[in-house]
Amino acid sequence: MHPIEVSIPSFRSEGSNVEKGYTVFKIEVLMCGRQHTVEKRYSEFHALHKMLKKVIKPPEIPSKHVRNWVPKVLDQRRHGLELYLQTVLMENEVLPKIFLDFLNIRHFPSLPKTESCGSFETESEESSKLSHQPALLFLRDPYLLPSTNDTFSNMVIEGVIRGIFYPDFQPR
Repeated sequence: MHPIEVSIPSFRSEGSNVEKGYTVFKIEVLMCGRQHTVEKRYSEFHALHKMLKKVIKPPEIPSKHVRNWVPKVLDQRRHGLELYLQTVLMENEVLPKIFLDFLNIRHFPSLPKTESCGSFETESEESSKLSHQPALLFLRDPYLLPSTNDTFSNMVIEGVIRGIFYPDFQPR
């Protein structure tokens, strides 16, 4: 399964008139079960294409000049841009950073595109370290200085100890 899927389901026109207006394309990016959207103008696609030509051989991009603003013509451009993005994904084993930045993908695993995200075999030690803050903090060692009135913390301690040492324990 490919870790990234892109589609351009819609577009909208911006601006008050045809000469000063422009079209914004809505790009849906699906990576490892998470979806986000990015909105880009054609000029941004064209700039991406120029930069990609420096590092890879990108596919042809739809024509820069559209003769009219008929929705059918714009829908053809939308379809062409979608095909352009999908072709870049399919034809490149390693995706250029500029392409990932264009799609607002910041944390892309350095895996070949045929592997699924989060594969344990290729995960480095650095990427597997936890980056969250502790959820439970004891200000004193509850076994060295037990408190007679502190029944809640004893319940928490027992739960943590059972979870660590007896993960298959089923309470009755």
